[in-house]
Amino acid sequence: MPRHVAIILDGNGRWAKAKGMPRNYGHVQGAKTVEVICEEAYRMGIQYLTVYAFSTENWNRPQDEVDALMKLLRNYMKTCLKTAEKNRMCVRVIGEMSRLDEDIRTRIAELEEATRNNDGLHFTIAINYGGRDEMVRAVRRIADEVREGKLSREQIDEDCIARHLDTAGLPEPDLLIRTCNEQRISNFLLWQLAYTEFYFTPVAWPDFTKEELIKAVEAYNRRDRRYGALKEE
Repeated sequence: MPRHVAIILDGNGRWAKAKGMPRNYGHVQGAKTVEVICEEAYRMGIQYLTVYAFSTENWNRPQDEVDALMKLLRNYMKTCLKTAEKNRMCVRVIGEMSRLDEDIRTRIAELEEATRNNDGLHFTIAINYGGRDEMVRAVRRIADEVREGKLSREQIDEDCIARHLDTAGLPEPDLLIRTCNEQRISNFLLWQLAYTEFYFTPVAWPDFTKEELIKAVEAYNRRDRRYGALKEE
């Protein structure tokens, strides 16, 4: 069983359009799928789950869709707190928070604090997140520490960089899943995915089920983690 699974939640809008519904309907259903997969992943023995909920590029979408996503995010913070209490889930949010409205930042802080000591699934949500943006912010923090004399040039290595990323303290993902048949990582966890196995599925995120998660894990288990190739029979 992979210890850490990351998922790019793709296809909400296309799923809704295929049903003759507005894109926002797909996002609502996608949020419900997140709740289901959190529970199923933990039951399967996955310890860490990270999902790409809203990227730095998503601000370029039509304003009405962005507004609907922010409203959905506000509601999801409440739902996530209830789910976390029920399942002892530890929730963490990564990304650049300053662009989010103050009330959303407050709810995120409350959610993280309330679940900090939970010993169930470690659930990470990437919001206003971009891998390049994360690296830029990490480099700036390192530069500040060097300027302040807290860090020397010789101390900057891979471990040092990892400690300054949003994901500091989290294990690197073993498996990345992307839904709806897209085969790119879209600026997600660029540093952390260096040795991750990738799994792409045509299934849109709202239709992603426990059975689809099992398929992804089975595909992961057929691979040789040393070389990323299929294992010999």
